This record gives sequence, structure tokens and C-alpha cells, in this order.
Amino acid sequence: MSTGKRAGSRRGSRPPRQLNRTALLLGAAITLCVIAWGYLVYAAIDFGTAARESSAGSTWAFMALASLGAIACLFVGFLLVARLMRALGVTTDPESASDSDPTPRPVGGKRAAR
Repeated sequence: MSTGKRAGSRRGSRPPRQLNRTALLLGAAITLCVIAWGYLVYAAIDFGTAARESSAGSTWAFMALASLGAIACLFVGFLLVARLMRALGVTTDPESASDSDPTPRPVGGKRAAR
């Protein structure tokens, strides 16, 4: 290491890390969706068991509603995971990715470009 007038690190100090509130909110929403999904799956299994034993029509309806609710919670959870990945910078927006390549494609494929 040199000891001159200009010796020292050329890197600047890192800026302090800031809390990503969007990622925090999305993480909390994903957690709630997973908890609701688990409860609804448990309820659907419980209603299904009760419906097989009693053969009452209302228990089948409750089982169907709990199943649909579980499907909806899982779907919303996956959508929120995709938004979390975008908020963290793991993935990019599809519209911005297509704008980065402004060169037009040749018409007719490779053989027409000769």
C-alpha cells in the first residue's frame, strides 16, 4: 500500500441502507395470505369429513366455499410474490424490458437478410 499524499481508499462511503417499505408491506400481505390459505384448506378438509358423515347439503356448500377461498388466497399470494420480486429488483417489468431493445427485427427471417 502506498503512503503518499493521495493514498487511501478510492471508494466512497456506502450510503446507509434504507428500509424498503413496499417490500415490507408485500411480505406482510404474503404472510397473511399463506395463513388464510392454510386455515381455509384445514376448514375445507374438516367440512368435507363432516359432509361425508352427515350427507347434509350445507356442509358440501361450506366445503366448496372454503376450497374456492383457499384457491383465491393461493392465487393472490403468488401475485404478491411476483410483485415482491419486482420490488426487490430480482425481476424487471416486462414493458421496460421490451423498451430496452429499440432495433427493429428484419422482416422475413435470416434468409431475407442476405
